[in-house]
Amino acid sequence: MASSAQEGVKLWDLPVRLCHWSFALLIPAMWWTAENGEMGWHMRLGLVLLALLVFRILWGFIGSSTARFASFLRGPGTVLAYLRGLGSARSPVIGHNPAGGWSVAALLAAMLLQVGMGLFAGDPYDGATGPLNGLVRTMTADLLTDWHEAFFYVLLALVALHLAAVAFYLFVKRDNLLRPMVTGSRPAPPGAEEMEGAPAWRLAVAVLAGILVAVWVGSGAPPL
Repeated sequence: MASSAQEGVKLWDLPVRLCHWSFALLIPAMWWTAENGEMGWHMRLGLVLLALLVFRILWGFIGSSTARFASFLRGPGTVLAYLRGLGSARSPVIGHNPAGGWSVAALLAAMLLQVGMGLFAGDPYDGATGPLNGLVRTMTADLLTDWHEAFFYVLLALVALHLAAVAFYLFVKRDNLLRPMVTGSRPAPPGAEEMEGAPAWRLAVAVLAGILVAVWVGSGAPPL
C-alpha cells in the first residue's frame, strides 16, 4: 500500500522489533553471567537466545516482507554500488539497505555459532556444561569451550560495527535507524511501499518452532 511522507510507512513488524531488542539485552546479560560464574543463568539465557534465533531465521522465510532475507540480502555488486554512493543524498531505504542486510545476516550467523558451541562446551567435573556436552568427546568439548570463549570477541566486533553504522547514519546521514525499530514505522517519500504483514498462523508456527527446538536441545536432544 502506498503511503505519503507525512504519514510514514510501516517498516518493521512487532516480532522483528522484539527479537532485535531481546538480542541487545541477552548478549550483555550472557557475558555478565559468564564473567560472574552464574552458569545456570548463562545456560538458561543461552536457550532463550537459541529459541529467538530459530524463530528469527524461520521468520526470515515466512514472515513479513521486510523481515524476509530475500528482501534485503543482495549480491556483491549491489552492495558495492550502495557503499560507493554513501556520500550522496538518496531517499531512505524501506527495510535494510544492501550493506545493512548482510550485517544482520552476519550477526545472526555469529550468534547461532556462538550458541551452538556453547551447547557442547563445559567441563563435567566443575558442573558447568552445555546440554549437549555429553554427545561429544572430552577433547572436543574442551576445544569448543575455548572457541566459545574466543569467538565472543568476534561477535563483539560485529556488534560494535553494527553500532558504528547506526551512529554514522544518525550523525552523518541524519537518518535515525533506531526510532523505526521502536515505533515500527518511518517517514518515506510518496509512493513508498509499506511492509506487508504475515498471517497469524505463520507467527504461531515460528514461535512454536523456536520454543520446541530450545526445549528439545535443553533436554539433551533426545532421539525423536
